[in-house]
Amino acid sequence: MYCPNCGEQIDDKAVVCPKCGVPVKNATAPDDAPSTGFAVLGFLFPIIGLILYLVWKNERPLRAKSAGKGALIGFIVGIVFSIISYIIAIAAVGCAATYYSIMI
Repeated sequence: MYCPNCGEQIDDKAVVCPKCGVPVKNATAPDDAPSTGFAVLGFLFPIIGLILYLVWKNERPLRAKSAGKGALIGFIVGIVFSIISYIIAIAAVGCAATYYSIMI
């Protein structure tokens, strides 16, 4: 479970947060578990994964972490593919320019 005040991960049986000293109650939902489905959803639609992470980070931290990881990985993969496609496009234009200059 996580402290609602400082966000530090604490033992599920803790009554007081050892970091900040604030009394805590069991704020974790009983059905909280890592979810592959939400990780895939976050990967395919990173903005949805980010929204789910922000909504669930206090009530369902394990499920929020899955959605957040999927969103982060999806965003990074999208950036990498964009860079690769940009490099391929630049190379194709350069090859085409070289080909046409030889033809002339």
